[in-house]
Amino acid sequence: MTPDLAPDLNCARLTKRFGDTLAVDDVSFDVPPGSFFSILGPSGCGKTTIMRMIAGFLDPSSGDIRIKGRSMAGVPPNKRPVNMVFQHLALFPMMNIADNIGYGLRRQGLGKAEIARKVDAALERIGLPGIGARKVDELSGGQKQRVAIARCMVLEPDVLLLDEPLGALDLKLREHMKVELKALQAAFDTTFVYITHDQSEALVMSDQIAVMNNGVFEQVGSARDLYYRPDTAFVAGFVGDANRWQGRITAVNGEAMQIETDSGLTLRGARHGRSLNVGDRAEVFVRPEAIRIAGTPEDLQHFDNRITGTVTSLLFNGAASRILVRDTAGEEIEVTLPQSGEYAALSRGDAVHIGWSGDQGNCFPAGAA
Repeated sequence: MTPDLAPDLNCARLTKRFGDTLAVDDVSFDVPPGSFFSILGPSGCGKTTIMRMIAGFLDPSSGDIRIKGRSMAGVPPNKRPVNMVFQHLALFPMMNIADNIGYGLRRQGLGKAEIARKVDAALERIGLPGIGARKVDELSGGQKQRVAIARCMVLEPDVLLLDEPLGALDLKLREHMKVELKALQAAFDTTFVYITHDQSEALVMSDQIAVMNNGVFEQVGSARDLYYRPDTAFVAGFVGDANRWQGRITAVNGEAMQIETDSGLTLRGARHGRSLNVGDRAEVFVRPEAIRIAGTPEDLQHFDNRITGTVTSLLFNGAASRILVRDTAGEEIEVTLPQSGEYAALSRGDAVHIGWSGDQGNCFPAGAA
């Protein structure tokens, strides 16, 4: 990725209305050459509308879309230097693999020898050399996914748009294809714009992620930025898992603050530059993996927040196993078990001591999510 160069894709003040409904609200962003940019958000947030405007299937109500510096205003979909991969891959079952990949090249009028050369090169790049004569129904789901991408990439688009392309795959294949897609993007060195509601897909693959909600971008940043330093309560709650409390701020000391929760707990957190003052209503978000378990309260003396509770559920998932702990106020707190296995024998009903540092509590004004 070379962010110092002019962006491959520039969207400036992009807005789309459907009657009285504002689907996309004054959104601006740049995508650098050769980067993997994802738009992440819940269903109905506007991400597919943005994708369809970039592809040319919808006209913006206002704003501009530029690809390689050229405005796409009035340019029909088939004349734009973009291609699109959909969740339902729409490979032609009556054609073999080579004919599927070469379909767009034939429409461009290229000669048979040139098409064959480009198709063979594309199959090499997706790691499936020599399968050109095979039929679509002879391929696995992951192979079909790669062929669909090759069919687009052989046309050498400036930008490849991917609309939830892994949604139809089973869980294990989806996990595998996250790695494959990132590797394919690097191999073709093409700008990918990817939309998904699956945070794991976006976090694993993307150079930059835009978290979208109700037609606007809440935050644009790296996966690490979004996860550890969310700008808004919506991002904190949508990206990753988090325990969440509401209450009133009772003390502020620099970035550190204290909150009395509605359930009666006294918690310490951090405002991270946000305008939060004594008396304000606030929300605190704490990641399950930020919470430590100990055998005795004394083992947690160095933590700002210390709670004794009872295990109510064991959520076994190998290295990602968690427990639910009910605190004295009756609320359940999700806690990631350490991978060392030292607490693998915990059972429902066991008493446990948990703690976390104040700076792990991300605080936001209440009602901002």
